[in-house]
Amino acid sequence: MKLATALSQRADLQKRLSEIGNRLNNNAKVQEGESPAEEPKALLKEMDAMLSELEDLMTRINLTNSKTVVNGKTLTEMLAHRDCLNERIMLMRKFLDAASSKVDRYSRTEIKIVSTVKVAELQKELDKAAKTLRETDEQIQALNWTTDLL
Repeated sequence: MKLATALSQRADLQKRLSEIGNRLNNNAKVQEGESPAEEPKALLKEMDAMLSELEDLMTRINLTNSKTVVNGKTLTEMLAHRDCLNERIMLMRKFLDAASSKVDRYSRTEIKIVSTVKVAELQKELDKAAKTLRETDEQIQALNWTTDLL
């Protein structure tokens, strides 16, 4: 099985577990004398089976990520780098939006508000980071489709 397939299965299991949680909550209590729409014990058994499958899948994905090395970096390191790049880009975009927004003055006597940074320079830096993020993500996606799950 390829890593990408395992990742897809993991996402499906996580979604199904969320649904089982909702179904359990919907059948946690009933009016005295009534019976639940679904038997909670059966749902709990199904949940445990899915959690066992998810645990195995997550272990295999993590092992695969830690043992797959490209250009001296493990896939785990590449994923961490991508996630941090993503966070940096998001924070920088918000900051640059705040720094570049205009503050209207109604007269010359009002206090003038100016940016604390050179927005154009930081925007170029942000563009470079976005390009690096795209390239890193493409490399990770390619590995996902070519790497066999351990």
